[in-house]
Amino acid sequence: MNPLDLTVKQLKRAAAIKEQIEDLNKELSTILGAPARSGASSTGKRTMSASAKRRIAAAQRARWAKLQGNKAATRSVKRAVTAKKKTMSPAARAKLSAKLKAFWAAKKAGKK
Repeated sequence: MNPLDLTVKQLKRAAAIKEQIEDLNKELSTILGAPARSGASSTGKRTMSASAKRRIAAAQRARWAKLQGNKAATRSVKRAVTAKKKTMSPAARAKLSAKLKAFWAAKKAGKK
């Protein structure tokens, strides 16, 4: 049944019945000794026991130690010598600059 199709009288009656059900549930829980719940479900934050935290921390430390141990073994091996970065002599740089200036001057002159 669609709640939009209900009349005002029916909605009021449904609300009254719902309140009665909630009151009866509270009364039943006090009789049975269970704590009364306010709302449909408690959405409390989950907590972890101290022993579980210690176990997780120990496992993580073991993983890090294993990883660091593997890195230490690879560090002892000498690295391959990298090639020295090539640099351009000032004369070559000036020659290249002059060629590029001439190229762009010719290109600009051709557009006009």
